[in-house]
Amino acid sequence: MDRWIEKDLKYLWHPYTQMKECKDLPPILIDKAKGLKLYDNKGNFYYDTISSWWCNIHGHNHPRIKRAIKDQLDSLEHVLFAGFTHKPAILLAEKLVSITPKNLTRVFFSDNGSTAVETALKMSYQYWQNIGQNKKRQFVSLDYAYHGDTIGAMSIGGVDEFNKVFSPLFFNAKKVPSPYCYRCPMGMERRSCSIECIGPLGELLKRESGRIAALIMEPMVMAAGGMIIYPKEYLKKAAALTRKYNVHLILDEVATGFGRTGKMFACEHAGVKPDIICLSKGITSGYLPMAATLTTEKIYKAFYADYGERKTFYHGHTYTANPVSCACAIASLDIFKDEQTLKKAGGLITHLHKGLERFRYLDVVGDVRHIGMIGAMELVKDKKQKRPFGINRRIGLDIYKEGLKKNMLLRPLGDVIYFYLPFCIKISEIDRILGDTYGIIEKIKA
Repeated sequence: MDRWIEKDLKYLWHPYTQMKECKDLPPILIDKAKGLKLYDNKGNFYYDTISSWWCNIHGHNHPRIKRAIKDQLDSLEHVLFAGFTHKPAILLAEKLVSITPKNLTRVFFSDNGSTAVETALKMSYQYWQNIGQNKKRQFVSLDYAYHGDTIGAMSIGGVDEFNKVFSPLFFNAKKVPSPYCYRCPMGMERRSCSIECIGPLGELLKRESGRIAALIMEPMVMAAGGMIIYPKEYLKKAAALTRKYNVHLILDEVATGFGRTGKMFACEHAGVKPDIICLSKGITSGYLPMAATLTTEKIYKAFYADYGERKTFYHGHTYTANPVSCACAIASLDIFKDEQTLKKAGGLITHLHKGLERFRYLDVVGDVRHIGMIGAMELVKDKKQKRPFGINRRIGLDIYKEGLKKNMLLRPLGDVIYFYLPFCIKISEIDRILGDTYGIIEKIKA
């Protein structure tokens, strides 16, 4: 075994990994990366088909982002953000306000997706306390939701495999059925339904809105829940219900923001304006940790008071608005503008979606889903009954191993095989990735 891997297994503890299994399937030592490709210490390359957990947007080793990081290091690497400020934070906040829904005017920086969500929850909760509506203390989320791994974020999550062991620590949150069209909770078919799955949310808000602070949801795509892509009509109706019943709408765009769905933010598909939005991952194209929670002037003003009133938002992080991360994020956003990234991506998106459709005819593919640069196939043991392979079959692990043999990083979510492709990808690379993945899935026996 390589000496570096020996040291890895001696000292490190990897996320979402059963470390005992690393003896038979050790981690791969990556030495460098460029564009879509990761290169290991043995000279092999792997297509980064999931953008290193959904954050690498423009490709690895982009010269413009690297230059921005290096330039910022020459002047200021970090400073506390309480009582001090700096130009990169100001410029980034201005840019974020200019590209997000127009009702969002204030930016609170943090470190990652989980902290962006925690910030949003606390912001909404304290808002209602500050204005005297003290009973509004509960949150509503979808039953397939995933919003992060901190305690608050897990409390509003619904992915049992990720958080069941920690459930005694959670605060009580209300869950409603997800708009999971392939496995419709109402027993309907999408081609003939009227979004009946919105019913339980409407009933809950009508009954208990006086005690509910906010509804939190991922717009258009429930990522870690299984790449569940749902109709924009559901998002529109959910937003309308929050307005009707005076409940905050928090949109978690950590995984969907910055072009992933073909628009800069997924909420644009439905023309929805949230009260709070959570951003991370793609904000720096994955080069440095960074997150932001944006909110409205109305919510901000509820915290704007004399010190003795104790309405201050007592929340923050050591690396809030880190200057180097801010500079990195500015460079990423400038690339979107100067290179017309989303406009140029139209052809890539069309080609990807067309290529994914052929997977529908494979025996073990129950559903194919796609939006923007995201694509997913849900594998089933029984296509007619939609019966999954289940956790004991470990179909995802088999596909991961086969993917490595084909120079691909495929990291399935249970029985869901998915792609989260960067904008630097070429048509020929899409064809290579889809073709090799097709060959792998085609060999799977129910």
